[in-house]
Amino acid sequence: MKLIKKILTIAGSDCSGGAGIQADIKTITAHKMYAMSAITALTAQNTTGVYGIMEATPEFVEKQLECIFTDICPDAVKIGMVSSGEIINVIVKKLREYKAENIVIDPVMVATSGSKLLSDQAMEKLITCLLPLGTLITPNIPEAEVLCGFKIKSEQDMVRAAKKISEKINVGILIKGGHLVDNATDLFYKNGYIEWFKLEKIDNPNTHGTGCTLSSAIACNLAQGISISESIKNAKEYLTGALRAGLDLGKGSGPLEHTYKLKNW
Repeated sequence: MKLIKKILTIAGSDCSGGAGIQADIKTITAHKMYAMSAITALTAQNTTGVYGIMEATPEFVEKQLECIFTDICPDAVKIGMVSSGEIINVIVKKLREYKAENIVIDPVMVATSGSKLLSDQAMEKLITCLLPLGTLITPNIPEAEVLCGFKIKSEQDMVRAAKKISEKINVGILIKGGHLVDNATDLFYKNGYIEWFKLEKIDNPNTHGTGCTLSSAIACNLAQGISISESIKNAKEYLTGALRAGLDLGKGSGPLEHTYKLKNW
C-alpha cells in the first residue's frame, strides 16, 4: 500500500480557481501529495475582483477540521483566509487539540486596494492567538506593515519590520518583497537569523494566487522534513516556474500554471 504526505489547507474558496483553496489543492497535487481542505468562506470572484463572500459558520469549520484530523491526520497545514474572530478561535482550538505540526500561515489581512479585510477584533485574534502557532508566517509588504506598525520602503525596513514582528510573534517570518518598487526580494527571519531569497523577477502580469501558491508549496516541503530555509527556496523556485510558464486566462490578473512540471497529454 502506498503512503504519501498529506497536506491540509484551511482557507476560502475561489470559484474562478486561481487562488484560495483551489490554488492550494493544485499546488499540493503538483507536489504529488494528498490535499485536504477546510473551507472558511465561499467567494464569488474572478481575475478582475471579488464580488461576494459567504462565510462558513464556526461550527461547520470545526466539524470539517474534526473530520480531517480524526481520520487522515495532515503532515502539514497551510492557513489562508480566516475572516472572523470566531473562526480563528475554532482553528486555534483544533490545531492545539490535535497537536498539528508544520503550520504555514499566509495572513490575508489587506486587499490589493489597501483596505483591511478583517475587523479589528478578528485582527487581534489573528495576531495574538493564531499567528503564534505558525512554523512560518508569510506576510507581504502591506500585511507586514500592519503587523509592525510602520511603512516598509526598503530592504532595511524589511529587516526592522521582521525584528519588530518577532517581538510580538516569535515564529519564522517570511516577508515577501514583491510590493517594493525596485525588487521582489524576500526576507526570512527567525531568532535573529536573516536570510535573503533573490530570484529573477518574472515579467508576468498574471499573478492571481501567488501568495496562496507559495505558502502551500512551503507546507509541502516542510511535510517532507525539509528545513524552513530550504523549503522556502524550493517553493520560490516552484512559484517562479509557474509564473514563467506564462499562462494567460481571464480579463484581469490571471492565474498561474500550477501543473507546469506535469506531463502534457
